[in-house]
Amino acid sequence: METIFAFVIAILVGVGVFMLLSRVIVRVVIGLSFISYGVNLAILTAGGLRQDSPPLLSEPAPYVDPLPQALILTAIVIGFATTALLLTVAIRAYQVAGHDDVAAFGDNLADDPSNPDGNQADSSHPSPDIPDTEAFEPAPGSNEMLLLRARSELRRTFQDTPLGTAQDQTDNQVQKENL
Repeated sequence: METIFAFVIAILVGVGVFMLLSRVIVRVVIGLSFISYGVNLAILTAGGLRQDSPPLLSEPAPYVDPLPQALILTAIVIGFATTALLLTVAIRAYQVAGHDDVAAFGDNLADDPSNPDGNQADSSHPSPDIPDTEAFEPAPGSNEMLLLRARSELRRTFQDTPLGTAQDQTDNQVQKENL
């Protein structure tokens, strides 16, 4: 029985690796699933294959260890969730790129269709959510910061003080414009 399982495991892992090396993204996902099925069968075979022994520890007769079966059930659930996630990503990649060839994806998936310059997303062209630092002015130095603070204090002073006569209003207006 173990020899049959060894051949089935070898076939599953071999087909999985063959499909994993394919350039089509859905075949890659199916190949990963075949490899996980082969590994699950290998764990089951390593745990022991006896038809006369139940996986119950309460029986006085010989039994099969239930731990590999519990691990396999957990692996099946995790494998299902991973396969669902990978298929979702594959569908989204197909929608964005228009093809399912893994080697042809390149940087096309990271492109922003609303980007007017059409540059690809790589290290020399930052993505649209990262600001382009060349377009901004450099940060002000300490002397410039002192001037900016003084200007803001003067503006606050002129806004908070009540205006007196018409001449005071004219003088204050001229001073505001000079700032």
